[in-house]
Amino acid sequence: MTTNVHLTPELERFARSSVESGYFNNVSEVVSRALGMLQEREEHRLRFNAMLDTVCQEAEREGVHDAADVLAEMDRIIEQQSQ
Repeated sequence: MTTNVHLTPELERFARSSVESGYFNNVSEVVSRALGMLQEREEHRLRFNAMLDTVCQEAEREGVHDAADVLAEMDRIIEQQSQ
């Protein structure tokens, strides 16, 4: 499969510099690696959003506690145990 990609001059310089450094064999490898990283990032974003949806649903079902209430409860328990 042949795909032509047009890069900005800055990205072209970066891609060629990556090849010249020996890290990649050619610009195509640079672009492939970049797309792979973009794909991984998108998959991570989707998993994170799914987790947030799950947490929001749980909060709607079971309610939430704010930090001040949790800290006050912890202080109360510590105080009781100190007596």
